[in-house]
Amino acid sequence: MKAFVLDRVVDLSVMRQPLSMTAMEIPEPGEDEVLLRVLACGACHTELDEIEGRTPPPRFPVVPGHQVVGEVVARGRGVDRPETGERVGVAWIYSSCGECELCQQRKENLCADFRGTGRDAHGGYAEYMVAKADYVYPLPDCFSNEEAAPLLCAGAVGYRALKLLNVSNGQALGLTGFGASAHLVLKIARFLYPDSLVHVFARNPVERDFALKLGAVWAGDTTDASPLPLVGVIDTTPVWLPGIAALENLSPGGRLVINAIRKESADIDALAKLNYVKHLWMEKEVKSVANITRADVREFLQIAEAMALRPEVQVYRFEEANRALLDIKERRIRGAKVLRIA
Repeated sequence: MKAFVLDRVVDLSVMRQPLSMTAMEIPEPGEDEVLLRVLACGACHTELDEIEGRTPPPRFPVVPGHQVVGEVVARGRGVDRPETGERVGVAWIYSSCGECELCQQRKENLCADFRGTGRDAHGGYAEYMVAKADYVYPLPDCFSNEEAAPLLCAGAVGYRALKLLNVSNGQALGLTGFGASAHLVLKIARFLYPDSLVHVFARNPVERDFALKLGAVWAGDTTDASPLPLVGVIDTTPVWLPGIAALENLSPGGRLVINAIRKESADIDALAKLNYVKHLWMEKEVKSVANITRADVREFLQIAEAMALRPEVQVYRFEEANRALLDIKERRIRGAKVLRIA
């Protein structure tokens, strides 16, 4: 089979083709595993973090990709579901131990043995992949392969961030950064909280215009003041300044949820601007999002089907995986980017 592999950490500003196309054996599904023929796979900013070493894979080479849509073509011993021929999705959570106290509390996203698809195990930038049968999800028929892919990470982790924001219908909220996840969160928020006013902060005027077209009531630059205090803000950026600026826009008791797998040190000086009275006083909160659970994915797919969610998708040929990643790196973003593989 054909697969794109990452064989070392590289600087994308220097190495413009970080992934190499490789011929690999089609894997055999082991106990409790299924073999998938990959139909589509989303490209995500997390892949940039793996490639550039901010969240590096534990070993090389590795096949990236954690927003996978595939067809079950074989099942390993002990698997009776899903059915052969069924279309399923694989998300960022590849597996967890299932036995620790956190897993027993349905907090498997915090498990010390959490494994990420496409980082700790081969992912979906390939014609075939194996996945744990208990960690795949039936996909609603209303979504095409390309539409379903970003729901599995950008959508599901965005939904988790929205749950952690803990807002009620009618309360004003904000999104800082407006990429693949945030554009889905805007749509979800407008469905779940139809009377809430969503405000968007983004550096790029194209992204601000896009947010307004999707239903934001206001869009401004990263450090702009919102026209009214916000009960909560979700920060999807990889830098510190947007989150600090967002704290100024929170109402008393408001919450900032950071939906990012890491923050870059290049922007660390922004933390020097943190002022207790201006940013944290009046019981403001800061909470991070760590991975996702299987329940997040299942709940979100049900909501997405109920609201007939349609992600904004830019489709690339499988051979264009490196170009898709560079477009993310260079902020050529409008919605989600998806590789069409089969």
